[in-house]
Amino acid sequence: MTKISSSDVRKVANLARLELAEDQIETYTAQLEEILSYVDQLQAIDTQNILPTSRAVEVVNAMRDDVVEVNCSREDILN
Repeated sequence: MTKISSSDVRKVANLARLELAEDQIETYTAQLEEILSYVDQLQAIDTQNILPTSRAVEVVNAMRDDVVEVNCSREDILN
């Protein structure tokens, strides 16, 4: 696992045009290191036979049939 350094956090903050105080840099360094450790845990999961999805639950649109109905006459609309 790659270790995140304070200089890495400073570089990313500079690219994002963020001004960070020194205590924030140390905080974000630790937080980013934790995030990467979680990603390493996810890398260990076998997903060989799992199909890729965009949602956890499939969403199906409830569509109704189009039915042409006459609500108003042409004269009513033009008036």
